Amino acid sequence: QVQLVESGGGLVQPGGSLRLSCAASGIIFSRYTMGWYRQAPGKQRELVARITSGGRTNYADPVKGRFSISRDNAKNTVYLQMNSLKAEDTAVYYCNANVNYNYWGQGTQVTVSS
Repeated sequence: QVQLVESGGGLVQPGGSLRLSCAASGIIFSRYTMGWYRQAPGKQRELVARITSGGRTNYADPVKGRFSISRDNAKNTVYLQMNSLKAEDTAVYYCNANVNYNYWGQGTQVTVSS
């Protein structure tokens, strides 16, 4: 049974930082492209950042230079370090694992507000 469990969301002030974690089980983690997506109210789910099995990364334009994705294959965990957070980063953040098939976590809420 595949499980992706996100943690680390919460309420933060503009300009602050958060670090999201996603712990995976039930998959050969090192073989998967891992990603973070987000969905704001009334909007479609969108890619935030992705890291391949080889460590290659790509980022959505709105988060470039502020967010950083990384993975620890020994811990079956992918991280999203979010700095200089803005109100428009407010969304539910979802972890994704992909090798020809998509697996999703349950999501974690990130709220950026003063």
